[in-house]
Amino acid sequence: MLDDYLAILSGRIPARHWLSSRISCGAPNLEGLSEDELWELHGAAMERFRALWEEKRVPEREEGPSLLDLKSRLAHLMLRSCRMCERRCGVDRESGQTGYCGVESVSRVASNFLHFGEEPELVPSHTIFFSGCTFRCIYCQNWDIAMDPRTGSQADPQRLAASLRDGMRQGSLNANFVGGNPDPNLHTILDTIIALGDDGRRLPMIWNSNMYTSEEAMRLLEGVMDVYLADFRYGNDDCARRYSDVEDYFRVVSRNFLTAHRQGEIMLRQLLLPGHVSCCTVRIMEWVSRNIPGVYFNLMFQYRPEYRAGLYPEMDRRPSGEEKRQALEAASRLGIALS
Repeated sequence: MLDDYLAILSGRIPARHWLSSRISCGAPNLEGLSEDELWELHGAAMERFRALWEEKRVPEREEGPSLLDLKSRLAHLMLRSCRMCERRCGVDRESGQTGYCGVESVSRVASNFLHFGEEPELVPSHTIFFSGCTFRCIYCQNWDIAMDPRTGSQADPQRLAASLRDGMRQGSLNANFVGGNPDPNLHTILDTIIALGDDGRRLPMIWNSNMYTSEEAMRLLEGVMDVYLADFRYGNDDCARRYSDVEDYFRVVSRNFLTAHRQGEIMLRQLLLPGHVSCCTVRIMEWVSRNIPGVYFNLMFQYRPEYRAGLYPEMDRRPSGEEKRQALEAASRLGIALS
């Protein structure tokens, strides 16, 4: 569990993004190539990445634009018909349009600091909180930045990379991209990692997401993110629709967990919601035990009614002691080792 993450910190292997920065994309220039041509190059370069990662072999830096550069180019093209999350709004963010999340083409950062409140293995974690979110959770604890994509300051990848370097000097163990939600800011995140350069060789990258990410974005994250610090919130679509205004939740999120399991390492967060032990927590545990057994599983008991939870009487309380006991018993019964 988290073997790669710990090996990166110790210097035994490089972070995935650093390996991607050394692999050629397969073309001398990315300008003028169609998106289909770029995806074809990406597929071939990723085959090379997977082979090198499997062998834990790092080549000399290859000539021309790198696989990491190619990923950034594709992410920027996706801004023209946005499909970074599974809402697939299709708006042209480059021309000033915004979709459900409200995030413009230039990301905004609400805060950027060393965080000591994450899982113990990650602390201190250099967290970059982006404004805006792809969900509308009625109990959101970060509602001030999640629901207002205009808050914070404009993101500059060079400055963000400089802050990550400062964080490393202060002892940060990773770069943790969160929000809101990181999905609409994929292009900015990739550009920040590129700007970090060789300084990031031993800095693992963390994708801290609601996991409603599009398939295309998940393809771009492979070879970049080392750990998916990922929420699995609902065990069915009805609860997701009612409390987060999202459709087709379980299919999309479970698909992405399977993808993430192939691409890197997972730290799964399951927030126990009041009245949702059987319909959500247990169903998620059952899915995990069948599909990704042994995964790092953090059962979280810190729900408190925030934001608009008071408008939903059934959500306007903390989980009871009995509900916590039932959740713990379910984990034991299903062989879920809680972290």
